[in-house]
Amino acid sequence: MENKKVFHPNVEGYRYFFPTLFTIELEPEEGKAVVKYWTTTGQSLDGVDGFANKEVKLEKDKSYNFTHTAPSEKYTYEGHKKSTQGDPSSLSRKSGDPGQFVYNGQYPNYYVYFYYKLKGDPPPPGGPTCTQPAPGRTIDGKYMDPVVTAMIKADQRGSEMFDVLKGIPTSESLYGNVFSRDYLFQNKFVQMTGTCEYKVTVLQKWTLTWMDPRTVTSPNGQTSTVYDIPRSEPDERRPEYTVIRPYSYWTIAELGVYNIMEATLENYALSGEQIVITPEGYTPPDFTADTIGDIYPAPDPGIVPGPSRTKPGGTSRPSMDEENLQAVAEAAVPDVQVENDSLIFKGQTIMNKQRTAKEGPQPGQIPAPVHIGKDVLYSPYNYIPTEKVNKKDTTSKGKINYILAEGSIDAEEEELEYDIHGINTVTVHTPVVNYSAVSDDQPHNQKTKPNMSRSALILERPFTVRIPTSGQHLDVSQYPGYGNRDYAKYFRTKQVRFMFDVYTGSRNQFIPANTWIDIPVNQLDTEFYLPVWVDEGDYQVYFRNIAENAPEGYNWQSDANLDLANHAAVDEVSVEVIGRLYDFHVTDIADYNWERVFRTFAGSKDPSGASYWVGQNGIDGDPRGNLAQYTLPIRPGSNPLTGMSNVSVKTGYHFKFDFKTKGNMFSKQDGIRITPTFTYVSKGGGTPIPVDLYYKTNEKPFVKIGSEEDTVQRYVVLNERLRNVPLGDMKNSGYWKYDQHLTTIEKVGVDREEFMRNYVLKYTKLKTPVGGYDKLILPEQLKTLIGSKDIPSNASVTPERANASIQQWYGEYSIPAAPYVVPAGTNLAEYGRTNGGLTDKSPIFLKDGYIVVNFDIESIQNGKVNDPHLQYIHAPLMNQWKLEGYQNSILDSFMKRYNVKDGDVMFYNADKSSRDDFSAQAPH
Repeated sequence: MENKKVFHPNVEGYRYFFPTLFTIELEPEEGKAVVKYWTTTGQSLDGVDGFANKEVKLEKDKSYNFTHTAPSEKYTYEGHKKSTQGDPSSLSRKSGDPGQFVYNGQYPNYYVYFYYKLKGDPPPPGGPTCTQPAPGRTIDGKYMDPVVTAMIKADQRGSEMFDVLKGIPTSESLYGNVFSRDYLFQNKFVQMTGTCEYKVTVLQKWTLTWMDPRTVTSPNGQTSTVYDIPRSEPDERRPEYTVIRPYSYWTIAELGVYNIMEATLENYALSGEQIVITPEGYTPPDFTADTIGDIYPAPDPGIVPGPSRTKPGGTSRPSMDEENLQAVAEAAVPDVQVENDSLIFKGQTIMNKQRTAKEGPQPGQIPAPVHIGKDVLYSPYNYIPTEKVNKKDTTSKGKINYILAEGSIDAEEEELEYDIHGINTVTVHTPVVNYSAVSDDQPHNQKTKPNMSRSALILERPFTVRIPTSGQHLDVSQYPGYGNRDYAKYFRTKQVRFMFDVYTGSRNQFIPANTWIDIPVNQLDTEFYLPVWVDEGDYQVYFRNIAENAPEGYNWQSDANLDLANHAAVDEVSVEVIGRLYDFHVTDIADYNWERVFRTFAGSKDPSGASYWVGQNGIDGDPRGNLAQYTLPIRPGSNPLTGMSNVSVKTGYHFKFDFKTKGNMFSKQDGIRITPTFTYVSKGGGTPIPVDLYYKTNEKPFVKIGSEEDTVQRYVVLNERLRNVPLGDMKNSGYWKYDQHLTTIEKVGVDREEFMRNYVLKYTKLKTPVGGYDKLILPEQLKTLIGSKDIPSNASVTPERANASIQQWYGEYSIPAAPYVVPAGTNLAEYGRTNGGLTDKSPIFLKDGYIVVNFDIESIQNGKVNDPHLQYIHAPLMNQWKLEGYQNSILDSFMKRYNVKDGDVMFYNADKSSRDDFSAQAPH
């Protein structure tokens, strides 16, 4: 990623670079064959004596066979040269024709040159007669087994993150590595032998001597023949001898040197299921081969002088002797000079072309090939395509191709191909994990008995789902590269599905129930918002993390796709949707001193808008906006009217209150239980102490609140003049009762609008019993439905059901007008018995202080009074009363400090009664 660039205020740009491997395979053009005709001396025969060069179009996968043109009487066919690499002129000739082949399209041109020799006159006379060289001994050499092995493994080589036998994900890369001999060769060296025959004439000069006669007359006259006249005569002989000189030299009958051309590895995991590896840093063996071997016989020595001889003949001319002069002839003819073919291989002279007498030196052996280095046939970074589904033990195969090196002689094959066996398998296994979680909103969970095995989701509150991409997969000790780590790289998407409607955290997008929601892979936490109309109760939240290589109809596995047959990891989290109990406030006090606090003027029914809230915070602890003076408990100093700051409420006057609930509190059996308790505190401040309250009836002098004798019943009228319940809220309640509370039979003949009007005008003005001094039960008749009907058109509920999701409950309470206050637990009867009786002025009764009324508020669902649903104050996990900003240390108008407890709502003046307001008035 490049450094962050700022293009404009509040606009940031990023550039990402991702390694991408492109494999481009170009279909070759149609090839052509180039056929030419030459003499062995390099002269073109094109257009001569019926020869004609040509080019032939080659089509892929078709078979071709080019043969030489039959020579005329003037020529003999001497062989051919062929190549797919380029002009073959520098190559050695091969006998016969090239043979049939199938064009595979891997090279553009196929060259074949045919060679001919012009028939000439017989060799001139006088020279030696040599036999044609005939093959004799042979020396064969062969290294044609590449000893090839290969592997396909995970990058990086030497520090492989994954064991491909066990598993490797898509998007990871593989390397292919092939090891083989660096070249192959096959050779045949042949010793060519023969003889050269010389006809050698030896010139031997002779001197013949003898005595000629003459007649001599003796003195006696006799004649006699005397041989005393010397005579000599030169003569010569020219005998011809046959001299045989053997010869031998070594030729290269066959030399095929094959260099590495390429290797191909095949496996399912590879792109296109194969890779072709061409050599890198590869140096083929350097060799030079010349087929120049030949004989070089000495020329005819001519007439060779032999030893001179003199032969006396006596008295007659002698004849020359027949002397054997073969030795002279032999001595006159040297050995035939020979030259081997030449082969220099990797700097070594394998066949020496140096001219020698009679016999060429025996050639050596071509050096054995060695194995190539690890980088020669090495192809890293072959990324496994993301569309490759998981598959176990995919088999591998391969082949290596060698190509005939330029300079080879009479090799049979242009290319060699060998299969590579024993290549390892590859298992494709793209991992995903799913260890998702849903936030547990304990700080707002008001349940009496929280279910700690479920995450609490609170109506009209945000919640967070966490979908990590990390976690435990396969055991890393057995499956390298897996284990407990982050797997985001392999995710296609993360998804969550709720069984209920939700909004995105920003609340700008509504998502209907049972919709799979895509979550950005790299986003750990995602916030949602719970609509108020979702039914309270238990649900499952479903998660699925889908691997990038998942096919259609993929399978899944919980937590992690340990089994590679699965391409998704799923999880589910148990949640509980829970409502709220909140916004308690006092809206009216019947004490005349407080009338103008709540009314626009004395005697008016119109509210001033003032009310006394639990604290200065709203439902979630955010500032409500009210002044501290308008918070509970109501005490001296709470009255804002001029001259009234020191007053408190007189006993006997009731106060009206209301509060709200969210959730499933709209059935006939739903209600609110309020349990009042009492404490007493002096006007000097301090901590109130628990007390019992007594009151007097016509039948009993002292009735303890909460005792069996305490039978006073209280009633509340919903649509009462000074309660100011909004008409629209009552109408909504009327419609709901018609729709949900009436049976089908009960609706027969009853018009919905008429029912609503009767409800508003009649039923809401009836007195509803709510209990007594010690306990209040607000039934469904004392609530209205105030939820919004403005909901998305594709929500899972009707607007009426959404309206019913928020309820407002109305009540009122007072203590007796003339209560008797004693410390809690006091045995009043025993006190009277031991103190001469009880009167209103008995010192046991607490006066000159304040009676503090405390409310414990609980919601009741489906009539389960023994199993209250929500707690306003005493929930195990949170205190809504405290969340709304209730202060436990307060000051009155006299700057006296009081330590109050959660739920304290009203300070009644213990020595002032509502009766005082009436008894003080006398008729005029």
